Amino acid sequence: MAAKIKKNDTVLVITGRERGKRGKVARIFPETNRAVVEGINIVKRHARPRGLGQPGGIIEKEAALHLSNLMLVCSKCDHPVRVGFTHLEDGSKVRICRRCGEVVE
Repeated sequence: MAAKIKKNDTVLVITGRERGKRGKVARIFPETNRAVVEGINIVKRHARPRGLGQPGGIIEKEAALHLSNLMLVCSKCDHPVRVGFTHLEDGSKVRICRRCGEVVE
């Protein structure tokens, strides 16, 4: 199955407490349909010390969001859009913006 959202895409969070925020996708977990977005969904984790190099304490990090809660932001029209797929003349499959029809890189 082709991925509608990929690493380095700009996305908009459409549901949840972070609704309305934009960010860049840092990681994708295709097996669980989740993505980590930079600066979004910050959670606190309590870590115990692991030797001299890693002190303990409360660490803030980004947690994964489900892909259904994210919408791709088109680089051409700068709006959150649905993603479609089409084949180019050379036979390669590409993502397209359903709003303006342009190819999404």
